[in-house]
Amino acid sequence: MSHASSSSSSSSSSSPVRAGHVAAHGVDYYYEVHGEGEPLLLLHGGLGSIDMFTPLLPSLVKTRQVIGVDLHGHGRTRLGDRKLSVVDLGRDLAVVLDQLGYAQVDVLGYSFGGGAAFQLAVQHPQKVRRLVLVSAGFATDGFYPEILAQQNAIGAAAFEMMKDTPMYQSYAAIAPDPSEFPRLLDAIGELMREPFNHADDVKKLTMPVMLVFGDSDMYRPEHVIEFYKLLGGGQRDPGWMREHMSPHRLAILPDLTHYEIFMAPALLPTVMPFLDGARPAQP
Repeated sequence: MSHASSSSSSSSSSSPVRAGHVAAHGVDYYYEVHGEGEPLLLLHGGLGSIDMFTPLLPSLVKTRQVIGVDLHGHGRTRLGDRKLSVVDLGRDLAVVLDQLGYAQVDVLGYSFGGGAAFQLAVQHPQKVRRLVLVSAGFATDGFYPEILAQQNAIGAAAFEMMKDTPMYQSYAAIAPDPSEFPRLLDAIGELMREPFNHADDVKKLTMPVMLVFGDSDMYRPEHVIEFYKLLGGGQRDPGWMREHMSPHRLAILPDLTHYEIFMAPALLPTVMPFLDGARPAQP
């Protein structure tokens, strides 16, 4: 495990308190730790990196220690020869947390990072205190048909089209080897074409979970409600004194799509009271 520490003050949101690489099952994960307080693991979306959360970081580090990890093949973490798998990512993240000295963290994962966060929580429930899944479904049939068609087309052949996009440019700016991008597109495409249904795993989650979706997300509204109900939410009236209230939460944020929800100003005021375990005023 190699650590490259920075000597910056922990109150600075622009530079990490700690940064470096941690090896887990043959993948050398890049991580950054920002701020002080209760630890919060932030997991980015597909083809992104920790940097996706830059707009939210200044607010987060006021009360939290934020651990960002560039997921397998993304950002500053090399792809190597292992295939992409969210199940493997869950296993890897447990190792990363152990190596960095965290027994338990809150976790917020967006999209691809939501899949990784979900797997970490299913496989290592004792490591996750509270879980927030942002715009991440539990089964392939949650997607609209046109999204499935788009996913079928993702691969190295799309590289020419993507060369001028911010997605590639942000990758090229930090990746150890920018020429790997076509391979990453192939790996992501292969992952997306594998049908999945984690309904049985949803029922295994033991910690409080919050689902967050946009009202114009890439997931069908029926899928969002089904996810919440699998957790045990939305089953009955909560009672005047909230005595039958589920520990889980569902937020559908207005005027947001899958492609912008991770940096929306509405996201933090929605998730932080849940992550902080705030109790609402009793009626």
